[in-house]
Amino acid sequence: MLGCLALLALLYCWATPARALERVVLQLSFTHQFQFAGYYAAIEQGYYREAGLDVQLREGGDGKRSEAVVLAGQAEYGVGNSSLLLSRLAGKPLVVLAVVFQHSPSVLLMRQHGGAPDVRRLAGAAVMLGSPADVPAASDEVSLFLRKMGVDGASLRRLPPSHRIDDLINGKVEAIAAYSTNEPDYLDRAGFSYYQFTPRTAGIDFYGDNLFTSEHELRRHPERVKAFRAASLRGWQYAMAHREEMAQLIRVKYSQRHDSAHLLYEAQQMELLLQPVLVELGYMNPQRWQHIADTYAAMGVLPRKATDSSAYQGFLYRPVPGADLGGLYLSLGVAGGLLAVSAAFHFSNLARERRRTEETIRQGELRFRTMFEEAPMGIALIDTLSGQFIDINPRYLAIAGRSLEHMKRSSWMEISHPDDVAGEQEQVAQLLARRLRGFRHAKRIVRPDGAIVWVDASVTAIDTMRHGGPHHLCMLEDVTDKRQSEALIWQQANFDTLTQLPNRRMFHERLRLALAQGRRDASRVAILFIDLDHFKEVNDTLGHHQGDILLIEAARRIRVGVRETDTVARLGGDEFTVILSDLDDLQQVDRIARQILDGLLAPFVLGQEQAFVSASIGITLYPDDAATIEDLLKHADQAMYVSKGAGRNRYSYFTPALQVAAVNRMRLGADLRTALREQQLRLLYQPIVELRGGRIVKAEALLRWQHPQRGLVAPPDFLALAESSGLIADIGDWVQQVAAAQLLRWRAAGHASGEDLQLCINMSPLELQREAEAPGTWLRQLAALGVPASAVVLDVREDVLLGSGMAQRLQHLRAAGVQIALDDFGSGHASLTQLQQCAIDYLKIDGALIRKLAPAATELALCEAIIGVAHKLGLRVIAEGVETEAQRVLLLGIDCDYAQGQLFAPPLAIEAFDALLQARRPLPP
Repeated sequence: MLGCLALLALLYCWATPARALERVVLQLSFTHQFQFAGYYAAIEQGYYREAGLDVQLREGGDGKRSEAVVLAGQAEYGVGNSSLLLSRLAGKPLVVLAVVFQHSPSVLLMRQHGGAPDVRRLAGAAVMLGSPADVPAASDEVSLFLRKMGVDGASLRRLPPSHRIDDLINGKVEAIAAYSTNEPDYLDRAGFSYYQFTPRTAGIDFYGDNLFTSEHELRRHPERVKAFRAASLRGWQYAMAHREEMAQLIRVKYSQRHDSAHLLYEAQQMELLLQPVLVELGYMNPQRWQHIADTYAAMGVLPRKATDSSAYQGFLYRPVPGADLGGLYLSLGVAGGLLAVSAAFHFSNLARERRRTEETIRQGELRFRTMFEEAPMGIALIDTLSGQFIDINPRYLAIAGRSLEHMKRSSWMEISHPDDVAGEQEQVAQLLARRLRGFRHAKRIVRPDGAIVWVDASVTAIDTMRHGGPHHLCMLEDVTDKRQSEALIWQQANFDTLTQLPNRRMFHERLRLALAQGRRDASRVAILFIDLDHFKEVNDTLGHHQGDILLIEAARRIRVGVRETDTVARLGGDEFTVILSDLDDLQQVDRIARQILDGLLAPFVLGQEQAFVSASIGITLYPDDAATIEDLLKHADQAMYVSKGAGRNRYSYFTPALQVAAVNRMRLGADLRTALREQQLRLLYQPIVELRGGRIVKAEALLRWQHPQRGLVAPPDFLALAESSGLIADIGDWVQQVAAAQLLRWRAAGHASGEDLQLCINMSPLELQREAEAPGTWLRQLAALGVPASAVVLDVREDVLLGSGMAQRLQHLRAAGVQIALDDFGSGHASLTQLQQCAIDYLKIDGALIRKLAPAATELALCEAIIGVAHKLGLRVIAEGVETEAQRVLLLGIDCDYAQGQLFAPPLAIEAFDALLQARRPLPP
């Protein structure tokens, strides 16, 4: 009879009859936005429907507090802040089901007036905080923060919240209570300067957006409460993993008050408050609620005695209350009594056999107990019906972080994470129904200090005569470290370990999503390919550690220059990319590219050194330029190459002509590799003359490439290829050898102009870098050719001075007797301070300035200023590109030292230059 009753009870407990969806109302605390995305997701993904619920969402923001709506029976569930605790202690039957925000988003935003931020300046000012007569509003985190910072509430002109950010911008109020997830975005967009104060800095750390219900709902519908809570938390997990999708859903189905960019900003800020990586969604710590109660008491909102945890017992939801097993224990007691009588009746006849059996059992139990106690995994015998622990080994206690006494008073449901209980209960029901003999699953155990332990659990149903039944054996293995390692592996697989930016893999994934959204919305997506200029010089000179510091700072500056919704990634080395999606107009792209360039121009402080780098940016647009990721990246790279070739520190858009140029450049690069071997390179020489007297004093060696099909190729068309391919070093050695040998021939010929003739040779930054890596190599090669160092003038570009450590390299060469000329001065970014640091001998004024020389012209005044400053610094000046007699006369009038250009002679082959020297006459003075 007892067995039949137990079977009927089990069938009654586990039967789940089909029923219609139950309609319930969830009262939100404010208007629709990403703040409630988890509930939208639970509806959209069908989680509530699977739980048998038809959930209707009701907006807040109409002045009614969600607690009052739930207590009045107008809604079964609500979303509220930590003032729920005040309501509970005031006798209102509210129950918190789950915490959504582990930290409250409440902040105080205050106008900037200069000077250090100080909230005490608000005394006597208009502040939007709500009426002091409203106890929950007057007791929120911001009000408590002001009181703790010494600002008397009576000194404030408190205004009710208008939820209009313009009231702060236009000066109607000096400060507002706001959410860190909301108002700061609009203030930043408006370019408004403000201070943001967070109550947490004063030790006021409350929960935010708590899901709650009433005791009435919990008492009448405990299963519905449990199902609603579990489905809501599933919705939050989905929402935070699919932010873009949820932002679009909110705008389509709920509200268009905010644009997509703001909703995604809100989602990003919420991640800092939810802390989904560190804390499980919905988790609430009783000690944390105690801290909130103590904070209220310390600020005088509550009496001290009200903070006793027993005062608000029942406030925190427990998914599965303990079962009353009195009847079962009575039945077991009766059965035990009958067995005892039977045993006594037969005792005299079975005494000997019993002693022998007991000894065997004792030895077996001893062996079992030893294995049980020493097992490396946690083992526990559990009453399947009540969930109570019957027997537990030390390893299980260590994993759970509890004492044996504590565990004996607990059930497995109480130490499990609330989100894992329902799933495990379903499996246990299968054990009771004998449809399963065991199962394996992963679960979380919550320790008393709130720490989460991940375990792999193996559960097996067993029959135990000693303890009654039914029971199951649970074996646990702590896999927390494994889980953390897996999370770390995922982080390392998708994010750059140095800059913490998305890496190439994550960049491709986000670009794929951005292009998919662009196709859906018929919107543009821009890709910026960013390459740092002069980074290699910094890395090679100051070392990889300082180079890494520069990359970290460069990544930060690039992030500052883009929008919150944009993706910045590091592909490797000094290459970065930016994805700009949801573009309203192309002017946004220009503005962001310029902000990035400007942000990178400021000096980088690397220990005791300063480094200067700029950036070259290539930009391509979807769908204008290409439809695939591969083509878009290729086009962005081609556009970046154009920025490099145009002088760096600029951005360029892709055009179809760049594709043709890229193909030509590839072919030209392949041809360049055979140019040296097949003797296609040649040198021309252009004289540099004294302006007063016209005597030839120097000859600049100018490289040309006689291509078999293309004809004569000028240096600008192939030197960048030579640098990027590494061929520049071999070409530089060839130029040095050929030019030095020719100089010796001119000097030996006895020409009057050739006896003290100096040779000007162009040196690229990469050649100068090689000289730093192997000091003296270039000078030793020069000495081996028999050319004195004083006979050589090295021409370097302005951008060489921007490279870190270049000053020391130039000083080393100059100390050996080599003279240094700064080429194309006036076209780059070299400063007068850098001229002093780098020990320059000559300034060569860029031909672009010389061509515009005319009486009273700005260019003439600029050239005169350059020459005057150069002479004061002990430098001499060479004017490049002099083409007319009028230009020569003007240069003479402003005291220029030397000149070169078509007026005197074009670049000449050796024979023509020999004839010029043999003429033994000065060029036109």
